[in-house]
Amino acid sequence: MKKHIPNLITLLNLFCGSIAAIFAVKNQLEVAAVFVFLGIFFDFFDGLTARLLKVQSDLGIQLDSLADMVTSGLVPGIVMYQLLHMSSGIGSWEVADSPVEVVSLFGGDVKALPFLGLLITLASAYRLAKFNIDEDQATSFIGLPTPANALFILSLPLILFYQGNDLVNGFILNKWFLIAITLLSSYMLNARIPLFALKFKDWKLKSNATRYSFLSLSVILLILLQFIAIPIVVVLYVLMSAMDTMMKKKQP
Repeated sequence: MKKHIPNLITLLNLFCGSIAAIFAVKNQLEVAAVFVFLGIFFDFFDGLTARLLKVQSDLGIQLDSLADMVTSGLVPGIVMYQLLHMSSGIGSWEVADSPVEVVSLFGGDVKALPFLGLLITLASAYRLAKFNIDEDQATSFIGLPTPANALFILSLPLILFYQGNDLVNGFILNKWFLIAITLLSSYMLNARIPLFALKFKDWKLKSNATRYSFLSLSVILLILLQFIAIPIVVVLYVLMSAMDTMMKKKQP
């Protein structure tokens, strides 16, 4: 019976991601963000539970990636689509009563730019496929993990909705900023950049100094800056990983 517990948690991740996708399509991005965060919570604990119960399986690995494809791959792509839609002046926080009147596939008024956001979904799928066959990512990551990228993307509408002002909103909804974020995140998902994983083999300070430092700084930033802290934490994760890699290379 216990071998099914991690898979059940993974399915909860998929369930939350599916709900998030529905709300993202409806342009209720703040609600979508809540379910993505909840899905990522389950994503963290399914692997941890499997290790604690010693019931890791190939099925669990595949199921985990399939769930991540929805929660951390499809949903961020849809959210970026909606943000690019708003940056073009053809979207808002509210859903149009008749979406066909806004974007008509046969009326010649289709905006191509928002579809660029789905590049994040494609890059996520490629990253997850590589992860499943890459034996070098058992204890660390090569490239930005899809949940970290999803947190970055989903933080943008939360900042707009809860901490936005004219300056912040104008910056986030600038189409060139969103295009840059789309291209950068798609690159980072598949870049050959080593990043540490939040997997603790033991609780010793010396062997987990980078992890403890990162978690402590993240909590402080979240308390002080709230949603604005989320993209900063993701950038901090990349920078601290780079420092950790350099320090390991200098060790004899």
